Amino acid sequence: MKTKKLINSGADAVDEMLEGILAAYPEHLYAVDDVPRAIIARNGPRQGKVGLVIGGGSGHEPTFLGFVGKGLADAAAVGNVFASPPPDPIIACAKAADGGSGVLFMYGNYAGDVMNFDMAAEMLALDDIEARTVLTTDDIASAPADQIEKRRGVAGNVFIFKAAGAACDLMYPLDEVERAARHANARTYTMGVALSPCSLPQTLRPNFTIGEEEMEIGMGIHGEPGVARGPLRSADAVTDELMDGILQEMKSPAGDRLAVLVNSLGSTPLMELYIMMRRVKSRLDDAGLLIHTSLVGNYCTSLEMAGASITIMHLDDELQRLIDHPCDCAMFRR
Repeated sequence: MKTKKLINSGADAVDEMLEGILAAYPEHLYAVDDVPRAIIARNGPRQGKVGLVIGGGSGHEPTFLGFVGKGLADAAAVGNVFASPPPDPIIACAKAADGGSGVLFMYGNYAGDVMNFDMAAEMLALDDIEARTVLTTDDIASAPADQIEKRRGVAGNVFIFKAAGAACDLMYPLDEVERAARHANARTYTMGVALSPCSLPQTLRPNFTIGEEEMEIGMGIHGEPGVARGPLRSADAVTDELMDGILQEMKSPAGDRLAVLVNSLGSTPLMELYIMMRRVKSRLDDAGLLIHTSLVGNYCTSLEMAGASITIMHLDDELQRLIDHPCDCAMFRR
């Protein structure tokens, strides 16, 4: 059975989306001439500042495009749906973001992204532009704690990019921006649940199957297998399972401060997210942990997948300062 989408053609969906985003946010964004998949912040790059370039496949909006702007990312390289951008837009982004102090690449830990961003970094070195990389690995369900290097980057990108972008905006040197980004990634934990599949614009077919009364804990944002599939349970029971995994790994003492994100994977409505947020706060209250800031809504999606994820960043003084730092992006402001 085919799904329904408001598109003109699957082949044109990404480029037409980009035209629409540029039409909606001309004060924030522009595309590099002749490289329409390289999206740049109008008020981001400046001389002496480390450039932050993020990127990845389309279909996760507002990740990555929505976080391009002053105080956060300077540029985003855009790939096809669920596919890495090729090196050309990555290079164009880096050159536009370069202020003479180096560039930091940040993206989720996926093989195609790693290959293409590494190729771009090698080519930029020929032009004397230093590009370093910090991978996001916040999905605790995707690999055990002793294999963190194998974990995927998912909704925790929101907080990790935010911290790194603030460090750039505060004119940290490249060594310190990289350190802050790694520190933010190491203290960010995400776990999600999927209730139904999504479908690619090119196929209009579900990209995986799941029973009407089933859910899958830990499924990735491209439909990668999770850790357990079973019968659908109540919001509190699902939230408890996600929180149990996060709290067990985070090991935060009472009194510590947190940033919390309850994220829709695409079609889960705000009503359900706030029901989950209510339970998240109850669990954190019971643990004596303090919510410093919280986000609820669509921040890292998987097209129209039904489901949600919970992300917690374990703050310290530096991370709290970076999370609180102002930013003004196309789809996110602080």
